[in-house]
Amino acid sequence: MKHAFRLLPLAALLNMAALAPTVAQKLKYPKAPAASEIYDAVEKPAVPVGGVEAYAQYLADKQQYPTAALQAGAQGTVTVTFVVEKTGAISNVTVSQPVNPALDAEAIRLIKGGPRWTPAQHRGGVVRQRATVPISFEIPTENGAAATAGTPAPAAGAATTQVVKPDQPARPVGGTDAFFEWIQKNQKYPALALQRKVQGKVLMEFVVQKDGTLTEIKPVQRLGSGLDEEAIRLIKAAPKWQPATYQGQPMKQKMVLPVLFTL
Repeated sequence: MKHAFRLLPLAALLNMAALAPTVAQKLKYPKAPAASEIYDAVEKPAVPVGGVEAYAQYLADKQQYPTAALQAGAQGTVTVTFVVEKTGAISNVTVSQPVNPALDAEAIRLIKGGPRWTPAQHRGGVVRQRATVPISFEIPTENGAAATAGTPAPAAGAATTQVVKPDQPARPVGGTDAFFEWIQKNQKYPALALQRKVQGKVLMEFVVQKDGTLTEIKPVQRLGSGLDEEAIRLIKAAPKWQPATYQGQPMKQKMVLPVLFTL
């Protein structure tokens, strides 16, 4: 071998010398991804199974606006951070940008209960990736604006009315759980909705009067197939509420609550 090496032309030796760093580099790079490392930036990011649009639809369909947040008029965008594992499962779910404790908890529930993901790929291997998803919560009104407790803003040119936030918000007599239990117990699923297999939530708006009666009842997010009318009937027939109070005196308060229909 030594004699053969010496007989090589000088040009060939120079070529081999030039290739030496390349060979060494190929042996060291690319490095295999570490088994436990969590990447923020990857060559091929993780995506929800079914696609981003289907995932966004899942978040919209399965979102359940917490009653406590509705009563407090809380809304905003909760930013949730989590890890997409190599199996596509979700782990380490945390809120990186909180808004309200009830909304934060609902955002975590949505992410944990969501579909699996197609895991990320980096340097030729499947890796763990940190992902961030913003989840928006907005209390709608009939015209799409955010709902607020108290008196609505006046039209242009009308006399100004001060919007007062109650010291104690309106609440169902017996508690929220008892109210929703009453709703479920007295719910009559419309035949058309059963036939079409329609389910989901009807978001209902109403005003709790000073005496606790519920008035101005209307759906602000509809489902159709008779479910909107059933939601109206339920709210109209519902037990009285404890009215909101301000400085010890009862006051009217607008509320928005979901009526859930599940098959």
